[in-house]
Amino acid sequence: MRLSASHQPVQLTKEQARRFVLAHQGLWPPCRWAGKQGILSYIRRVGCIQFDPLSIVGYNQELVLQARVAEFRPSLLQELLYQDRSLIDGWDKNMSIYCTEDWPYFARNREHAFHSPRNSSELELFLPQVRNEIEKRGPLSSADLNYDQIIDWSWAPTRIARAALETLYFRGELIIHHKARTRKIYDLASRQLPRVLLQSPDPNKTEQQYHDWYITRRIGSIGLLWNKSGDAWLGISGIKSSARSEALQRLLMQGRIIELAVAGIKPVLYMRREDSYCLDSVLHQSEQECQASILAPLDNLLWERQLVQALFNFDYRWEVYKPADKRLYGYYVLPVLYGDQFIARFEPAIDKQSRTLVIKNWWWEPDVQQSEPMRAEIRRCLLRFADYLGIVFIPSQADVYN
Repeated sequence: MRLSASHQPVQLTKEQARRFVLAHQGLWPPCRWAGKQGILSYIRRVGCIQFDPLSIVGYNQELVLQARVAEFRPSLLQELLYQDRSLIDGWDKNMSIYCTEDWPYFARNREHAFHSPRNSSELELFLPQVRNEIEKRGPLSSADLNYDQIIDWSWAPTRIARAALETLYFRGELIIHHKARTRKIYDLASRQLPRVLLQSPDPNKTEQQYHDWYITRRIGSIGLLWNKSGDAWLGISGIKSSARSEALQRLLMQGRIIELAVAGIKPVLYMRREDSYCLDSVLHQSEQECQASILAPLDNLLWERQLVQALFNFDYRWEVYKPADKRLYGYYVLPVLYGDQFIARFEPAIDKQSRTLVIKNWWWEPDVQQSEPMRAEIRRCLLRFADYLGIVFIPSQADVYN
C-alpha cells in the first residue's frame, strides 16, 4: 500500500494499526537499538519519556528503555543526562526526559513560568539570594539552603528554598545537575549548557506554529493518536481542545499528518507523515518471530489508555495510588507484550538478600492460548529483565505462569 498525499483516510485493520504503533515504538519487530546512541534515537523519535520517582524494579524511564534498547543499563541514561548533557530533565508529558537539543522549543513554557501568579512577591525576594548561593557554592539542593519559611506552593505547602529552586528551574535559569536518588541538585544552566543553545531563538515564531509543533510532537510520542481528550495530551501548556482541533486541521492541510481509519474504531487516528515509511514497511513485511517485552507503567505506548483498549483489547490501570482493597491486581503491576498482543500482567519484586527477581503474582489475559514457544520466550524475557536489573532470575519461578 503506497501512502499518497490525499486527504482521504488510509484504511487499516486493527492488526495493521497495532503492528505499526509497535514498530514505531521499537517493539515490533524486536528492538534494534543499542547503547547510548540507541537511547538517543528512541527519544528523538518519540520526543520524551516520562519520569516517575517510584522505583520497585527500576524507575519508569529505565523500564521504558530496557524494553527497547539491547543490553540497556541505567548507568547509560545517567551518563547521557549528567555527563554528556545530551538529555535533560524537563517538563513535557509531566515530568519527563527529552533531548537537550529541544531546549529552544520550550521557550514559551519557560516564559509562562516566569509570569506565573503562583510566584508571589515574597518568593521573588529570595530568588536573587538563591541564585547567588549557587553562583558561589556550585550545584545545590534545597537541603543545602537554610531558607526554612513555609510558602503555599503548587504541589503543597513547602520550604521557600525548594519553591525558589523550582521557580528558577521552570524559568530555565537552573537545570538539574544530577539526582541523589530522587533528590534534585541544581546548577546554573549557563554553566552546563552551551551558550549557543541557550541563546537560540524559539523556532516557533507564532502561537499557531507552537501549537502545530506540539500536537505533531505528541502524536509522534505514541505513533497514533486521536482527537479525544485523554492522558496523551497532558502537559501541553495553553492548548485547549478547540486549539488542538484547529491545529490538527492545519496539519492535515499542510500534509504533515495523515488520517487513518481503523476498522472497529470510530474516531479517525492521526500519524505523522514522516513516519509513513514505518507504516509502509509494516504493511509489506512478512510474519515476524514473536518476542516478549515487559513494559513500564507509564510507557509511551500506554499513555492513551482508551486507545490501548481499542487497539489491543487490553485494559490497564496503574493501581499504585489506589487503596489496597480497591485494586483489581496489585500495587506495582507491569504489562507483558508478546508479538502484537498483551498476554499477561505481573507484579514483580526484588529479593534484596538473594538478589533475585521475584514474581509475586501473574495474571494471564482472558482467552490467551498458551504454547511452549510462548512460555519459552517469556522465560527469556524475564532473564533479560533480571539482567537489566543486575540480579538473577531462577527459571523454576516460571511455574508461576504455567
